[in-house]
Amino acid sequence: MKRILLICFVMIISALYIHATKSNIKQKAHVDYPTQMTFSGEEVPTYIADVNERLDREMVTNMNYHTNTTLVIKRANKVFPVIEPILAKNGIPDDFKYLAVIESSLVNAVSPAGARGVWQFMPTTAKEKGMEVNDFIDERYNLEKSTEAACTYLKEAYAKFGNWTLAAAAYNGGMAGVSRQLESQKVASYYDVLLTEETARYVYRILALKEIMKNPQKYGFEIPEHTLYNEIPVKIVEVDSTINDLVDFAISQGINYKILKIHNPWLRDKKLPNKSGKKYQIEIPTSGYSKPK
Repeated sequence: MKRILLICFVMIISALYIHATKSNIKQKAHVDYPTQMTFSGEEVPTYIADVNERLDREMVTNMNYHTNTTLVIKRANKVFPVIEPILAKNGIPDDFKYLAVIESSLVNAVSPAGARGVWQFMPTTAKEKGMEVNDFIDERYNLEKSTEAACTYLKEAYAKFGNWTLAAAAYNGGMAGVSRQLESQKVASYYDVLLTEETARYVYRILALKEIMKNPQKYGFEIPEHTLYNEIPVKIVEVDSTINDLVDFAISQGINYKILKIHNPWLRDKKLPNKSGKKYQIEIPTSGYSKPK
């Protein structure tokens, strides 16, 4: 009897929890999005049936992918302020910050193929773009440096294709791969070429996340401002010599090793060999980890 009562109690509590959770998520089967859209100032030809359906697929998918879309909106409040000025400095349209969203959901992701970081660079490409990648340092995890490297790639792609939409597609499909398909199919537009499934969805995913993240309430994401993630103030400690024990180094800076790694994920070991005397900038948080008084 006690067991039956316990089971009934658990079922009631579960039902109440599910109801409460659902009440905070305003699911919308469909919301009309703008019929005229642009990517980096370039028109999206939504009058083409295939283009319209592909865009609709990504809008519906991301509107209803509540967990991930909610989290990227929260993370953007912390990550976009770092990315935006670097894009602007390099002459890259602001819309490309949404490329980072679909690449990694704005975290230091690791792909099955070995791409890493917010911008998802493979080791060879990362080194070609000037990032240090070895057993101790992996600058793919450095948001500022990887964003600079992404800008370099995108400028090269724009110079090759002459428009930002194809430059975005090339970030996923590779410049050579996209160029080869354009030539073989005798077309000149992303919206006219048949590509692999992932690259064919790529720009539409960027467009969908851009639209939803710029207008979250319209698409059912009512996220209070105080729940957004914020940048944590840091000071920069510059080092130009070997650090034999990063645990002790962290403690000497008034933090622990975990916090050191959170703010400096590009440090890949518990020591930092530096025979060349290269200067590294290590971020040390100045608030955010102590109990309020």
